[in-house]
Parts: sequence; C-alpha cells; structure tokens
Amino acid sequence: MMTLLWIRRDLRCFDNPALMHAVKQGCRHAVYISTPVMWEKHHESSIKLDLIRRHLMAMANELSQYGIALFHLRGSDFAAQTEQLQLFCKEKQLKQVFANSEPEIDERVRDQSLLNSSLNITFFDSDVIAERGRVLNQSGEMFKVFTPFKNAWLKHVRLTGAKALGRPSGDGVPPEQQAWAETINLSVIEKLNHNGFTAAGSPETSSMKWPMADQVMQEVVVEFLNQKVCSYAQKRDIPGIKGTSGLSPYLAIGAMSGRTLYSQLIQAYPQLCNDTAHPAFSWLNELIWRDFYKHLLFHFPSLSKGQCFQRRYEHTRWPGSEEHFQAWSTAKTGYPIIDAAMRQLLSTGWMHNRLRMLVASFLTKHLLIDWRRGEQFFMEHLIDGDLSANNGGWQWAASTGCDAQPYFRVFNPLLQSKKFDPDGNFIRKYLPELADIPSKFIHFPHEYLAEQGRAGNYWPALVEHKAARLKAISFYKAQ
Repeated sequence: MMTLLWIRRDLRCFDNPALMHAVKQGCRHAVYISTPVMWEKHHESSIKLDLIRRHLMAMANELSQYGIALFHLRGSDFAAQTEQLQLFCKEKQLKQVFANSEPEIDERVRDQSLLNSSLNITFFDSDVIAERGRVLNQSGEMFKVFTPFKNAWLKHVRLTGAKALGRPSGDGVPPEQQAWAETINLSVIEKLNHNGFTAAGSPETSSMKWPMADQVMQEVVVEFLNQKVCSYAQKRDIPGIKGTSGLSPYLAIGAMSGRTLYSQLIQAYPQLCNDTAHPAFSWLNELIWRDFYKHLLFHFPSLSKGQCFQRRYEHTRWPGSEEHFQAWSTAKTGYPIIDAAMRQLLSTGWMHNRLRMLVASFLTKHLLIDWRRGEQFFMEHLIDGDLSANNGGWQWAASTGCDAQPYFRVFNPLLQSKKFDPDGNFIRKYLPELADIPSKFIHFPHEYLAEQGRAGNYWPALVEHKAARLKAISFYKAQ
C-alpha cells in the first residue's frame, strides 16, 4: 500500500517488470510526470508525444483493474520532475518506488540522484531483450562490432531464455478499490484528452492514423509472424510495399517490448537462435541491432551528448551549406527518391528504413553536412524517434559510428532508386508532380522534363553524384 509506480517509457501492462513488482506489493498509486522543457531539449516530435498521450490514457484505464490510480503531474524539466516525485511520495506517505530504467545520459543522471536520495527506488531493465551489461567480450567490455555482439547475444538468450513477463493478475483487488482508482483515472483520461501534451513551444500533431498497440499486437503482429516474417528479407528494402513490421513507434514509447516480440517470434520458430539461415532470422537480426544500439548507449554515454563514436571525426568541420540543408529538409534536392523519402517523413512522421540510410548518406556525403543536424531533424519529426537507434543509424551512414559503413561507401541514389523502387511507385505516391513521368525517366527526370518544356516542374539537382562522391571521399581521407 505504501508503494508507487513511476510510469515513464513503459506504457504497457504486458512485460512491465516495474508494474509486476508494484502490483505484488499492493501498489495503489502511479504517476506520470510530463517534462515539456526536456521534450523540447531532446527534440521529441509532436506526433510521438501525441502517441504517448493516447497510450497513457489507455494505460490509465488498464491500471484501474489493479486498483491503481494514475496521477498526471507536470515537472517541466528533470529537476522539477524529481522534486514533484519526492513531494508526491511525501504527501501520500509512499516509501517504495518502482520504475523501469532509461539509458540516456540525462535520464541516468536524474535516476542516480534519486538513488542517492532518501527515496527507496528500484529500477528494472525493460526496453532490451538481453539485459544491458550482460553481453560482453572476453575482456568484459562492450563489443564495438555488430557481428560478434550478435553471436554473443544469441548465446546469452539461448542460456537465459529472455522470456517476456506476462500481465500482472488483478485478482483479489477489492471492488471498492477498483472503483476508487477508476474515478481518478477517468479524470486523468479526460484531462489528457483535452489538454495539450507537447514540447515547449511546439504545435500539436495527431497520431490517430496509427492504431493503438493492443490492436497492433492482436492483429498486425499475428499477421506479420504468420504470413510476412519469412519474406521479410526479400521485401524489407522495398519502400513501395508494406514489407516491414511497422512496430517501431510502439517500441520507441514502450507501448510494446522487444522481449515480447522476441518471445512470440521464438514461439513460432523455436530453433531460430540456432538457425541463422532461416528466412525469419532476418527480422530477429533487426531486433538484435536494436539491442546493440541500446547497449552501446549504456556503455558509451558520450553518444547521448552528440559525440562521434570514432573520435577522429569529433572536431570535423563539415563544409556543407545552409542552403543545401534547407533543400534537403524540404524535399527539394532534385533526386526523386530522396525527396519522396523526405515527403514521407514530413507528411506521416515515419520513413522507410532503407530510405533513412539513403537520405542520411546523401546529407552527410553528397552534401557534406554534419550528421548531427540530420539526427536532430529526424527526432523532431519521427513518430518512432529513439535516441539509440537514431544516433546509431546516422553515425553508421556518416561513417563516424560504431561498426559504421566505410567512409568510401557512398550510396548512389539513382541506382538505389532503380533497385528498390524500379517502377517509381513510391516516388509517384509522394511526388505527385512526377506522377506522369515514364518509369525509365522517373529516377532522374531532369532531361526528360527539359525536352518536354517542363523543366520548372521539378527542382534541379543540388549536386552531381559522381563529383559529389569523389569530393566526399577526398574530404573523409583528409580527416
């Protein structure tokens, strides 16, 4: 009864260790503490915050069955957040706090200060499949290359099972306790439904086109595992079809866990950890990459501070222009596959993974613009913005990160476009001004448009690929 559940990036009742322990201790109070100033500082997108708001309302409703009342507090930044937490515990005479850990540096500093306070607080790992600090090389250090990490990760989960926790049982909670909690939670839901829930100074953006996680688990995940996972390797790179799982927004906010997805995948394919040649392993490999980046963030906190993993690039002076950055960020590069990808991001809050690599490579190598600017722009717009994956992806593309692509690898946007969008279906969807361009010209339509007297219908190319590639290689060599 004297226990508090602190809800953070864990908006689910299934596989939630903090919630499981809180229920066992007879917890009756939970808090979620908004931090709009920190959201702004961390570049959280409005569409992601709206997805959080919706799932927080759903969780408030679910907590009622456990007799837990959710209180929504506002703390502006982390200092105010910890103050609000301590005041709430004092007011309600709560002695024990359960929460799930967050790996980013500001969050870890905040949590360490609480561990050093008079508050009795316990943190749990909940956003990784393999517990952080348990997948190490023979020297007891974090791997700096993905493949040996993957092999050690597979060995670890084979030994531990990495089984997801279930949903806590609500049996035994008195009806009057449930009614009390439901009354408070309905009030919280009503306020969340009508009040703003955004970063400081940001407009609201609806996430209603994305269904709730429970529906996704019951329908999308089941269909994906039953019908699509074995063709994932062949279809995942084609942006014009639904070849990916589309689960990243829910993982980013903690509305579902990687451990749950892993458990369901292994239930469907029990020998998958021993059979890397199986078609379904391609998707498991992506879950391992997700863990890899989260483990890196834990072992190398400097990644949270915008520092290059490969230190020789830390003081690089990127020569790219502001004009080129603005053209890239507004989908006006003159390369249809790049512009269509950016239009997808700007209009939906999501971008296909193959295209994330392509547009990141284009910004950093064709335009020679600091990867940090692209990383921030993505976080400001992505519904699935996650520091570890976003940072890992951008540093991989920029050749500054851990196990990154070699600096001399520069994606050719024309070849990539022809390979993964051969008929231009994706381009036509997001660049309707090019809808009537024949497929053989759509990947780089400038000459065709000029011959048709329509050169003004599309933006000129910012750079010429071959020249930009040579310039990029020369630039990286000089660092």
